[in-house]
Amino acid sequence: MISIEVSGILGLLLLVLNVYAIIRIVQSRATTGVKVLWVVLILVLPLLGFILWFLLGPK
Repeated sequence: MISIEVSGILGLLLLVLNVYAIIRIVQSRATTGVKVLWVVLILVLPLLGFILWFLLGPK
């Protein structure tokens, strides 16, 4: 199994970016279902979820 551990300054940066993404998601005009899906994705897979949201989320 592959395990990626993010700690220290990078972990703090990832936390700040994820909080920023969640705030932007909640404030968006998307439907509730889409908002919940993005927030759950970011909470379950923080790094991958943020990258996907950054690339595919807001335009």
